[in-house]
Amino acid sequence: MAAYESEGENHFRYVYGPVPSRRLGRSLGVDAIPFKTCTFDCVYCQLGRTTHKTIERKEYVSAEAVLDEVKRKLAEGDIPDYITFSGSGEPTLNSRIGDMIRGIKEMTDVPVAVLTNGSLLWRKEVQEELMAADLVIPSLDAGDEQLFQYVNRPHGDLSFERVVDGLIEFTRRFPGQVWLEILLLKGVTGLSSHVEKIVALAKRIAPARIQLNTVCRPPAEEFAFPLSTEEMLSLKELFPGRVEVILEDHSDRSEASAFSESREEDVLGLLRRRPCTSEDIAEGLGIHVTEALKRLNVLVDLGKVHSIVSGGRNFYIVTGSKSSLRSQEEGDQ
Repeated sequence: MAAYESEGENHFRYVYGPVPSRRLGRSLGVDAIPFKTCTFDCVYCQLGRTTHKTIERKEYVSAEAVLDEVKRKLAEGDIPDYITFSGSGEPTLNSRIGDMIRGIKEMTDVPVAVLTNGSLLWRKEVQEELMAADLVIPSLDAGDEQLFQYVNRPHGDLSFERVVDGLIEFTRRFPGQVWLEILLLKGVTGLSSHVEKIVALAKRIAPARIQLNTVCRPPAEEFAFPLSTEEMLSLKELFPGRVEVILEDHSDRSEASAFSESREEDVLGLLRRRPCTSEDIAEGLGIHVTEALKRLNVLVDLGKVHSIVSGGRNFYIVTGSKSSLRSQEEGDQ
């Protein structure tokens, strides 16, 4: 069992941060789904391949436990810009996400955001449960069924048409803001001929804002390649309305400056022994996997760590070390 799953007054299993977010400032994360439990198995996912692909909605995580942790975290006085449902799986799979959103709204004025792949927005009950949120950021990564299957690798009961219809209907009904995230892959969905299909769908969905993204962290599959900054800015001109390109700004070291030497050494200490996944780091340090990823990403930006994709899993290795995946595998035996 991971260390962060142990019980205790000051321990948190489902809430992490606040962590820096490229879009939401300082975000207090809420993770109400087990690791890699998702409706999709996206080729670009920085958490690796989905281990439990499902569309079954149930109370995977206790709503009361989540609300208790949010209350305790807010009581510490470090007030975030957003409280965000995201984490390590698809948040709308939790059948009590509506209870959690409403419970949070009763205890604080901090806006609540939901980051979702949008795959279940065609379900009326999911739409109703998200109505209390302030901001919903669904994704659309393809313009037709064929590339939807290629990029998102959805559960067999999900069709592209059903997902798009859900995005359109939810955006029309939702009283808050919908920002549509579109992630583009080089040589695939990033081709202008395919982007035009996505543009046509974006016009039908009519979100308040469009955010264009590309691969910026080690993906689940080695063939998921990013577009350049120049390519992203050029494709931006094809989209209507308010459009932002979400890019990694390596000149901005706000995350790195907030990353203490002691926390850096904790991560490096584990990696010097053997290559680790983000899940390994989370378990070893007793932190949430998303927080582990933030720390690893800083080290990657600083050039102290690099990643290798093997078997659909992202392993991190100290730059210049002689560690290998073979030694890691031997250590697991």
